[in-house]
Amino acid sequence: MYAIVEIQGQQFKAEPEKFLYVHYLGEAVKEGDKVEFDRVLLAQADETVKVGAPTVEGAKVVCEVLTPLVKGEKVIVFKKKRRKGYRRKNGHRQYFTKVLIKEVVA
Repeated sequence: MYAIVEIQGQQFKAEPEKFLYVHYLGEAVKEGDKVEFDRVLLAQADETVKVGAPTVEGAKVVCEVLTPLVKGEKVIVFKKKRRKGYRRKNGHRQYFTKVLIKEVVA
């Protein structure tokens, strides 16, 4: 059983007892909270595949927040124009939320 769910503009494959790193859900969620995502685009259960138009009716993914704030890998942005003396170095770390998928309701 799995589902393709849209969370904050990104699509994820959700299977029970798997971990997901989704974009930071904000300060409203705490560790141990239950979060439901109802924008399910596709759901598969018992060899039956339901495709939504645009979403599957009554389907949802129930998750538990394990870590509300996780920092991703650092990405270095380096810009240079040769022979002009122009160099700029910038870094960025994306914030994520680690969730555990408890169940997929299809």
